[in-house]
Amino acid sequence: MTLSTPRLMLRYKRWSLAVFQASLIVFSLVLAWLLRFDFTLPHRPILIAAIPVLVCVRIAAMAYFGLLHGCWQYVGLGDGIDVLKAVAAGSALFWAIMRLALAADFPPTLYVLEAVLTAELLIGVRLFFRWFAESARENVPSSKRALLIGAGHAAQTILREMHQPGCGYVAVGCLDDDPAKLGIRIHNVRVLGPVDKLPDLLASERVDEVLIAVPSASGAEMRRFVDICNRANSVFRTVPALKDIIAGEVIVNQLREVTLEDLLGRLPAHIDLEAVQQNIAGQTVLVTGAAGSIGSELCRQILAFSPSRLVCLDQSETGLFFLRLELQGPQQRSELAFCIADVNDAERVCSLLAEFRPQIIFHAAAYKHVPMMELNVQEAVKNNVLALLGLLNLADDAGCKSFVLISSDKAVNPTNVMGATKRICELILSSRPPNGMRCVSVRFGNVLGSSGSVIPVLKQQLRNREPLTITHPEIKRFFMIPREAVALVLQAAEIGDHGDILVLDMGEPIRIVDLARNLIRLSGKSERDVEIQFTGLREGEKLEEELFYSYEKVVPTSCGRIKRTNASVGDWPRLCRQLDELHASINHDAAASIRGKIQEIVPEYFFPPELPTKTRAQNALEAVAGHD
Repeated sequence: MTLSTPRLMLRYKRWSLAVFQASLIVFSLVLAWLLRFDFTLPHRPILIAAIPVLVCVRIAAMAYFGLLHGCWQYVGLGDGIDVLKAVAAGSALFWAIMRLALAADFPPTLYVLEAVLTAELLIGVRLFFRWFAESARENVPSSKRALLIGAGHAAQTILREMHQPGCGYVAVGCLDDDPAKLGIRIHNVRVLGPVDKLPDLLASERVDEVLIAVPSASGAEMRRFVDICNRANSVFRTVPALKDIIAGEVIVNQLREVTLEDLLGRLPAHIDLEAVQQNIAGQTVLVTGAAGSIGSELCRQILAFSPSRLVCLDQSETGLFFLRLELQGPQQRSELAFCIADVNDAERVCSLLAEFRPQIIFHAAAYKHVPMMELNVQEAVKNNVLALLGLLNLADDAGCKSFVLISSDKAVNPTNVMGATKRICELILSSRPPNGMRCVSVRFGNVLGSSGSVIPVLKQQLRNREPLTITHPEIKRFFMIPREAVALVLQAAEIGDHGDILVLDMGEPIRIVDLARNLIRLSGKSERDVEIQFTGLREGEKLEEELFYSYEKVVPTSCGRIKRTNASVGDWPRLCRQLDELHASINHDAAASIRGKIQEIVPEYFFPPELPTKTRAQNALEAVAGHD
């Protein structure tokens, strides 16, 4: 049977390489002979007899160590070590044949001299071929010239990928702030200096793109890298997440744009996976507001802990439709239920709780937009407070064991209706007598990129080439990444005792104007191209949010990024009377009267005197970019 063309070509290539390397071995032996005998060739019969023996044993040793392939463009340290092993094994076999089998009078010094020369030639020719192949790739016109920030593990992975054919990148050098790395070579690419040297290098070298290869960079470090790249007017991208780097899954094509999450740079939340698993595995879990940014992330992470059933409840049909598409799959072992319902609809909620009997409820459904709630006080109370009261009673009747409320930092010393209603919810859960259902609240700040935050609005304004509207140059907010916030919520749900308010560590507050400037830079524009307009604080808005009341006692927990506090447990019957009065007021009283009822429950709630309806609407909606 005839061999196929590819096999013939492969066999021909291997024979060619064997002949070529055999010629190098013969050359090494002759050169060693000349060096040993002052460039003369005495004892020629011995030399001629030794040549075929030496070639055979060396080729056999090289074949054994896999050195007859022709992929020399990828040669590395391992190939060099294999050459040394093959030469050592071949020399030992050659000596045994010449001295013991043939009893030839072969000069002893030539055993060593020939081995050294052969090893140098075999390694040298491979390195030359790799250098030649890399030089040819560098001269490909379509290849981008890249400068790497970082000289660690990620940079090594990227540089190794750049040596692959068709990668499309050529490395100019690396920059790293570690003085010990200055001048070293990584995959033959030199570390040229610290990161601050980037503008000087771009002025003297042609660099098409800067690759930020520091997946462990903090938010401050990433902001510094981006700022340097922007000052140098360079295109930049970054590597994927650190977990992908560790798993060896990074390829150059996965390099991505720097995002606001990178600039936020919070360290990953380390949670007690075993404890959370024990809390959720095999349980029926219900998530209200499941189609929202926090609710949907709760659903994703809860499924990872194998509940027997996950019930996703939301009144948004479209949101649940897309959540269902995302969560359902052939590998999904937990039972999923997607229920369209309004948490204010007691009859519908009661029916669902009776059907599914959840052991754990995460209550994320709420109205959260500050300016909209200022205009719709009655609806804020109905949806955020009264719906919670009804859900708590129905959950208790259905045998629920754990109830977790998603609260907000706006609940601390609130100046708006949304924050005040969230504070009332905290007080309800803290004051409610324990009767078998453990109730905890989790308080945290804004979720980066959620529909209720400033980021989508600013992005829309950028796309429309409009000025970026910000209420005040010094306004600050706490921000969290959704997956980070939810991971800590799940941990808090496990460690909280009845009545606890668990407060998540959100790092330092970030100025909204700094976020806007970062967005401008990440969009490839400069601040000269995009106007930032300050519209003035809106009604109910504070310059900075707070995490705790001054009288709250803050206690650490088993998780370093979660603090525990407890609202001063008040008179539950008195709170119930106040809630009844609040309930009665929403159907008959004006907004000012309802605000007064809210203030009776939350004395720290501050609101200005009532304005005319038209003025209030204008003030609430004047600034499009909300900081909710």
